[in-house]
Amino acid sequence: MAKLLVVLPLLLFAAGCGKDPSKQLAALSEQFVYESLAFSPSAATATGLHEYQGQKLDEMLDDLSPAAMAKQRRFYEKFQSDLAALKSDQLAPEERADLQIMQDQVALALLDLNEIQTALHSPQSYVETLGNALFSPYVLEYAPKNDRIRHLIERLKKVPLFLDQAATNLVSAPDIWTKVAIEENEGNIALVDKELRTWVPSDMSSDYARAARPALEAMNKFKSYLQGSLSSRASANWRLGASIYQRKFRYVLESGVEADDTLQRAERELPAVRARMLELAQPLHAALAPAHKDHPELTGVERENAIIGEVLDHIAQKHSTRESYMDDARKDLEEARTFVRDRHVLTLPPRANLQVIPTPVFQRGIYAVGGFSPAPALQPELGAFYWVTPIPESWPKDRVESKLREYNFYKLKLLTIHEAMPGHYVQFEYANDVQPKTRRLLRSIYGNGPYIEGWGQYATQVMLNEGFLDHSPELALTFAKEELRVIANAVLDIRLQMLNMTEEEAMDLMLKQTFQEREEATAKLQRAKLSSAQLPTYFVGWRGWLKVRDEYRQSRGSFSLPEFNDRALKEGAVPLPVLNTLLK
Repeated sequence: MAKLLVVLPLLLFAAGCGKDPSKQLAALSEQFVYESLAFSPSAATATGLHEYQGQKLDEMLDDLSPAAMAKQRRFYEKFQSDLAALKSDQLAPEERADLQIMQDQVALALLDLNEIQTALHSPQSYVETLGNALFSPYVLEYAPKNDRIRHLIERLKKVPLFLDQAATNLVSAPDIWTKVAIEENEGNIALVDKELRTWVPSDMSSDYARAARPALEAMNKFKSYLQGSLSSRASANWRLGASIYQRKFRYVLESGVEADDTLQRAERELPAVRARMLELAQPLHAALAPAHKDHPELTGVERENAIIGEVLDHIAQKHSTRESYMDDARKDLEEARTFVRDRHVLTLPPRANLQVIPTPVFQRGIYAVGGFSPAPALQPELGAFYWVTPIPESWPKDRVESKLREYNFYKLKLLTIHEAMPGHYVQFEYANDVQPKTRRLLRSIYGNGPYIEGWGQYATQVMLNEGFLDHSPELALTFAKEELRVIANAVLDIRLQMLNMTEEEAMDLMLKQTFQEREEATAKLQRAKLSSAQLPTYFVGWRGWLKVRDEYRQSRGSFSLPEFNDRALKEGAVPLPVLNTLLK
């Protein structure tokens, strides 16, 4: 397959494209997408960008030296000025959507470079960048296998310098970040020493071995550095604090609402969802535990917890085994695909490029359950992956049972709908057909989080409303529990990052107020410490999608659900308030 060669039309851009704001924006969009991608060769390969201005990106690793970071800072500062100079009032609505995405992404990049400073405090960001750089040539068939192996070998040669840069840059790190980096680094070591080594054909094995040896030595050296030197420098705080978090929230969510308003709304909705769960649970409880008589001896929250908890406990008992977990997810995927097609929930994309695979080990720190990796925006015909995180053989029986109870028969179906069908997989397949190409890249690579995660939740709700699993009351209650979790996600992130919520308060919210299993709650708390301004995207996005649909319905004499879903998906991941405008 021919590699994609991109040459930025710098002369056109330098000439200012005349004085036409549309042409200026088009040139700026192209410059932004390709230059920002070229800063990260690991991301470029995953996006389908293989060469840029004479650089063979597939053979490179990210340069995170102080000089390179200073170059990025200058680029974003200049770009911020160029965007501000545009006459935005003369742009079409689609163009203004692209402008907002770039403005917020530039502001976010500068916030990180100048204040959050991920490069100085996040060891797991280096480990995950390296893992992606090595994993993409393995799973994405963007070129013949031997060519991809040569790219991999060239990247392996650069691992010692990359990890030396990491050790030089890192000043301090929170304990939890270092712990996860150590675990994920072990995943990278196994990837290089086992999976990739086995994948390489015998006639290239000696070349691979020569490159892998110093790379593995560097990874083991980095492991010692993490366990020793960096672990003794744990003064960095994983909490962003109110000032930084509020700005990051604004740039990431692009929703027109502030963090404190979102928190207030989430906390108002929590008791209302619990009350709805009680209504769903009572008929099931009467059938399952007639001797308990709906616990008339209890009142208020205690009665809710008893009735809902007993029904959820019964539901949780129906689950996969550790060995069948992955295969059950595959079966659920086919069931969901058939339902979407038969009920015409939306128009399914023509490509059949989705695979269900184990979550890469170097990503399991934050993807403790599963996730989705879309096909490259520049090569959408390549693979898309629904990740399902296996249950480790080393886990004790009680921990395995806790995980399987949380991701029981019903919840695994909901996970598959959200991540794959018709959730993220379908959404990204639509996004990968957006035209023009620069807009497709902008809305795929820098797509709006509430649009993306909100679609996953909204699409799941649509499936249940349309009768998936024959309107199963057990599934409905499980989904209501998921709605509680979405609310808890927003509360956790905002309170942990800017209001100093304690770990005890966080666990109480998840275990006692939102019915989560301990294994799920523990993993979610870790995720909340590893990320910021991502967990609220589910809540803000879900409510945002429902608002867009309601206003779309009200603006028309007749309403077709499949037509709305198709139209909204064809825009790509724009901020939801902008989507509302574009659909009018």
